[in-house]
Amino acid sequence: MTTTITSRRAMLGGMTLAGIAASTIATKASAGTRAITHSGPSIPLWPGEAPGAPTTLPTRAFEQRSTDTSFDDRWLTGIASPSIEVRRPAFQDGSAVLIMPGGGYGFLSIDNEGEEQARWLTERGVTCFILYYRLPGEGWRNRQTVPLQDAQRAMRLIRSRAGDFGIDPARVSVLGFSAGGHLAGSIATRFAETTYEPVDAADRLSARPDLVGMIYPVVTLAQPFVHAGSRDALLGPNSGSELRKTTSVENRVTEATPPVFLTAASDDGLVPIANSVAMYGALLAKARPAEFHGFDKGGHGFGVRLPKDVPASAWPDLFYSYGRRLGLYRA
Repeated sequence: MTTTITSRRAMLGGMTLAGIAASTIATKASAGTRAITHSGPSIPLWPGEAPGAPTTLPTRAFEQRSTDTSFDDRWLTGIASPSIEVRRPAFQDGSAVLIMPGGGYGFLSIDNEGEEQARWLTERGVTCFILYYRLPGEGWRNRQTVPLQDAQRAMRLIRSRAGDFGIDPARVSVLGFSAGGHLAGSIATRFAETTYEPVDAADRLSARPDLVGMIYPVVTLAQPFVHAGSRDALLGPNSGSELRKTTSVENRVTEATPPVFLTAASDDGLVPIANSVAMYGALLAKARPAEFHGFDKGGHGFGVRLPKDVPASAWPDLFYSYGRRLGLYRA
């Protein structure tokens, strides 16, 4: 999978880091003994066109990055109709997670940071909803709020249909990766912000997550440790300093921000670990519940693909344990 990691990193900004390919070996995830029993439906977020639709809608496309026919590693673009893709476990503990794949706001890594994450979560009894959110550079008006609109709407829809899926609306978490981590941080800090006109009764419900996981996240959109590719894809290439500041997650933490779990690797040459450190510091400054795990090795984009002898591979158990201590996961 060396070319997969290299290609993704090139698209996200063209940076290189020796050793990433070795530490992010793509291993086929196993569903274990508690497999997913129902992989559907796909639920559109909006009853009609999404807010700010362009005259010509983008066309959905999947790019297969894997050269192994038994292993999927797809990138998704052209998201005209954003949705939540439901993955239900064989047994349910009543909790749910909204998964936000990364991709620098230019594509969605739906296997590495979507399906494979749903697999280990459903093994633990968690109902999963993979968010296929719109990409801001595909012609949408008010591009900087487009992903957040979809995230808010997804949280409200999940809660509105909690009875349909056998979940507790007070136990809904968010888990985001890379740029999806920025989106997760945005919903954590901007859940009450009005970003769209209400469309139905679901929009009367809260969009506040009960726990937010930010995995090797993009946090700041300002210097000195910004990931410029994600910033420009979200805000546009000529964004001003004030907009960059207000969309940097570390600047938006308040006393209402939910508990946050952070993890990243020191050798991440694409999105510096300083992003996670800044977010952790902002949470501590507001006396918010937070847990941060920084690892020596792991690189970027590792998902759940790290070999077990790499310490960063432990992050799913650490995230789940934190959620258990908060009373969210009960398997």
